[in-house]
Amino acid sequence: MNEVPQYGLRAYALFLTKHGPREEFKQSDLDWIVSTSMKKKIFSVLTRAGWITKVSRMSYRCVKPEQIFSGLLDFRVPKVIKEAKKPYVFTGLSAVEVWSDYVYVLRGKEKSPYYVKILKRDMRYWKQFFNAHRIPNYVGSGATIGEFVILIPVSRFAGEEKNGVMVESLRETQKIAKENKLYAYPCNYIRKKYGTAAA
Repeated sequence: MNEVPQYGLRAYALFLTKHGPREEFKQSDLDWIVSTSMKKKIFSVLTRAGWITKVSRMSYRCVKPEQIFSGLLDFRVPKVIKEAKKPYVFTGLSAVEVWSDYVYVLRGKEKSPYYVKILKRDMRYWKQFFNAHRIPNYVGSGATIGEFVILIPVSRFAGEEKNGVMVESLRETQKIAKENKLYAYPCNYIRKKYGTAAA
């Protein structure tokens, strides 16, 4: 879900206060308040973000606030990253998560980091890619509320496809899981499923 700027938030508050989530309204609600170009921008931003829905060619309706705000913390990275045109691999604890078939889940709504190796030369592409999808991203380290990506730029890497995403090799992932006692459960799961030959 796209983030909404302050002017969009105020417009949504006006529509919701005036019409609630059931009553339809039109763009003309903003006549005499903002310019025609700003009015179009506000409706475009709110529709794209999923805060209002188009009911007919001329009318709209507010989406309920609980639906909007629960969606702000949805997990989107695994789906969005499949659209990327540059190579990547999930690494570290994210690789452990993928190879363990998500029996070990690192994330929660409060804090949901993804560790992604990329090529150094592609740094600009990846920053623009995640910014375009409004997904917070950091180089090396960082944190925020909800979902975010830690980009790890390297000169080269190898990976393979697993569950529809590119992930670091099983060998490297087993090594990561073994080095941290907190990951004993996913380490055992991976060992039982794939054996120890790759370790």
